[in-house]
Amino acid sequence: MKRLRNRYGMTAIIAALVISPLTPQTASANSEKEPDDLVLLENVPQVEAEFENDELDLTALNLYEDGHFTEADKDLSWSSSNKNVASVDEEGTVTLTGKNGRTFISVSDGTNKDRIAVDHKPVKGEKRKPNFEGKLVKQKGDHYQVVDHAIEGMSVEEKVGQMLMPDFRNWDGENVTEMLPEIEQTVKDYHLGGVILFRENVVTTAQTAELVADYQEASEKYGLLMTIDQEGGIVTRLQSGTDMPGNMALGATRSTDITEDVGQAIGSELESLGINMNLAPVLDVNNNPDNPVIGTRSFGEDPDLVADLGIAYTKGLQSTGVAATAKHFPGHGDTAVDSHLGLPEVPHDKERLLDVELHPFQQAMEADIDAIMTAHVTFPKIDDTKVTSQKDGTEISLPATLSPKVLTGLMREEMGYEGLIITDALNMKAIADHFGSVDAVIRSVKAGTDIVLMPVGLEEVAEGLLEAVETEEISEERIEDSVERILTLKLKRGIIKAESAPDMDEIIANAEETVGSDAHKAVETEASNQSITLVKNDDVLPLNADANEKVVVVGNTFIDSLYESITSQHENTELVKATGPLNDEQLAQLDDADKIIVGTYTFNVAGRADSHPQMQLVHQLVDEVDTPVIGVGIRNPYDVMAFPEVDGYLAQYGFNESSFDATAAALFGEINPSGALPVTIPGENGEPLYEFGHGLSYE
Repeated sequence: MKRLRNRYGMTAIIAALVISPLTPQTASANSEKEPDDLVLLENVPQVEAEFENDELDLTALNLYEDGHFTEADKDLSWSSSNKNVASVDEEGTVTLTGKNGRTFISVSDGTNKDRIAVDHKPVKGEKRKPNFEGKLVKQKGDHYQVVDHAIEGMSVEEKVGQMLMPDFRNWDGENVTEMLPEIEQTVKDYHLGGVILFRENVVTTAQTAELVADYQEASEKYGLLMTIDQEGGIVTRLQSGTDMPGNMALGATRSTDITEDVGQAIGSELESLGINMNLAPVLDVNNNPDNPVIGTRSFGEDPDLVADLGIAYTKGLQSTGVAATAKHFPGHGDTAVDSHLGLPEVPHDKERLLDVELHPFQQAMEADIDAIMTAHVTFPKIDDTKVTSQKDGTEISLPATLSPKVLTGLMREEMGYEGLIITDALNMKAIADHFGSVDAVIRSVKAGTDIVLMPVGLEEVAEGLLEAVETEEISEERIEDSVERILTLKLKRGIIKAESAPDMDEIIANAEETVGSDAHKAVETEASNQSITLVKNDDVLPLNADANEKVVVVGNTFIDSLYESITSQHENTELVKATGPLNDEQLAQLDDADKIIVGTYTFNVAGRADSHPQMQLVHQLVDEVDTPVIGVGIRNPYDVMAFPEVDGYLAQYGFNESSFDATAAALFGEINPSGALPVTIPGENGEPLYEFGHGLSYE
């Protein structure tokens, strides 16, 4: 079946938004006008296209008098001047025959037409048994400068709107799962360039596809960047999607192939739904075990590992046409404060940052990642600018998100990045507590950001940015630089408003075939199986599946999932749920146990404290029960720091179903654990308890 092409070409409740059109609406008038010209997208200078398996899909664009463009899909005729070299079908798919030569592929709507050359010839530099390749040769002309012409025809309000990306997670206290008239009008009134979706918005496959299509229909002239945080692991938004293991689990596999497959599967599911931009991968180097917000979202503590797996994930994701976003620049891994709640600081100098935190981002830039997200973190050795906090009047360092020295000086000028910069959510307390909503947005744009994510108060922010342009606090040329990058990304990724409405039946059928497919489930299972890390084993593993042995599973958070997976391996298993030390009745259940498996779940340093009830429970089991105790770190591999005397310990890095199944399989020897720690587990006196790369097996 021919793939579908160009599908359709938030925490804060926005119910209180006052709808106030900034300019008269002209979208309907524009859509009724006949196009002035027809060009092939592949002739546009910013767009690159390559043959894959001797095929390539061409896209035609309608160009209008005001500079905007749509994907042309009505009454097109396609032809090839030399069918001995390549043929083209009625949908614009070019197929190479294998014979050398040149042909021109032409498209016409009956009034306007365009063409592009296709060459099939030997690869340069290969003399013996040369390979042959098909290559597009762009035509030249001013009408292919579609980005420039679009910007020339846009009002200032439209330019500013392209830079705004709010969330509509809720409306009037209800989750937004279908388009509302108020939201549709907001998209039009503010000429929005994009929207971010959350778990509350994406419940089922069909519902998500329809919601995304409705957003694209609501946009005026240009396709919307429909974004989401589908990282995998603990940050997974699609409720109907494949529940991939997170980055630290992938780090434990040490496999670029598996990681690329995960990125490709995630991208395929998003693309089938019309979601065209993923705010992933996380490229933070998690070298701080006390980090409360990154943790298992990171591939690990080694900059090279993070870079290699981040690039593999990006390659897989972007191969599906979905834009990837590296985050959180310049690095959120070595922090002990959650920027959702406070303002973290990374105190290191530039030399250290270049070697560690910045290394994965530099590699991703060189691998042509589409976008980079900023961090609400201060880096005083990069920017020592002090500002006054609006929260309490104290003097604070300027966060990277608002820093010209970080975004323009470091990222653009020193590191040479030319792609899109997007802020982290501006409603997070690291920004919202210390800066006014309009002030934060103006500072971020002046610093060099292209898209402001989840600004607080859309009307005030839009008006504030317009006023900043009118007063020349921000030049219109600065705004246009961002719009150029935004439109360029949209063209590169086929995010183009369609001339006609999509066939929703076909889109939903394709999405339901793709999202949660057996092939993607197989990727999930392989990644989970390869990630399980056997950290400690005092001759207690693997367990004997003999039904006469009694196994007791103890714990609280996600303990039902662990219990169910273990039961599928061993029927004679009991569950004791407890948030702290066991009472006498619960202890009695352990009297005839042959093995005890305790599942722990932590996400911050407080959870590992000896005083924490969960850790008191583990210590009770180890100290008072005369039965081997095996710990399972459900989320955080660092949990074993709190109970190093345990008889056995496995790390599974997340709570997706397949990871519990993989842990159970490893416990009973159905699979041989092969994961390697992607982080060092600290011990006492600064000595490692377990080194980076440590991992046991049964062989």
